[in-house]
Amino acid sequence: MAEVKENSKQKQPSTKKEEVVIAIKGLKKSFGEKHVLKNINLEVHRGENVVILGRSGTGKSVTIQCIIGMLKPDGGTVKVFGDDVAEMNEKELKELRIKMGFLFQSGALYDSMSVRENLEFPLTRVLKIKDQAEIDKRVEEALESVGLLDAIDKMPSDLSGGMRKRAGLARTIIVEPEIILYDEPTTGLDPITSREISDLILSIQKKQKTTSIIITHDMECARIASDRVVIMNDGEYLAEGTFDQLHKSKDKIVGSYFQDIL
Repeated sequence: MAEVKENSKQKQPSTKKEEVVIAIKGLKKSFGEKHVLKNINLEVHRGENVVILGRSGTGKSVTIQCIIGMLKPDGGTVKVFGDDVAEMNEKELKELRIKMGFLFQSGALYDSMSVRENLEFPLTRVLKIKDQAEIDKRVEEALESVGLLDAIDKMPSDLSGGMRKRAGLARTIIVEPEIILYDEPTTGLDPITSREISDLILSIQKKQKTTSIIITHDMECARIASDRVVIMNDGEYLAEGTFDQLHKSKDKIVGSYFQDIL
């Protein structure tokens, strides 16, 4: 994978060695004769937001599924907090997933539950919290952090697309995960709402010190939320760098993502 080098006028990376939270080496995954992931290599450091850009069907979401153990690689390794995910048993996977938040494209709210009940669910079922006062406090704090406290007793069917995303994000962060995986967080939203969600992702990173991978094809989301951008093409990572570095790339495929960016 090519790395775009910084020029002297750009901010230079810190020389401090940061902890690698997610380490992917030589990852391969096929479905029948379709080779989706051919040779994926990526390190994500603690507190970093990495955006993976790629067109539909390039394997972005398959990478995420390998990280959380939903899919087993055909080759290579995926390590989270130093442990090989493919070698974990069900108990170990469950413990790992408590440390990881996952925001689905749809928000994945339970339609039969109010917003309050959707947020209470992981507190009572995952963290096993029984103190109702603590539950109420954490639900209200999570909703306030995404600007949705007024909708606490609404049903998902009463929410707009952007509100559903916010509610899903609140439910993700309420268990205070160390890692958050975002799968197309701005899909289906208008430009203003998309920017609001992108700003929220950045705000959560700063407030909760999360480490995140953001799967998207939304260039504005990538610009706002990323510390580093990786471009995926034909089952491999083609290039990586900051948004500004890749914007200046002379590679034709990389440049095609930025052709409408001033």
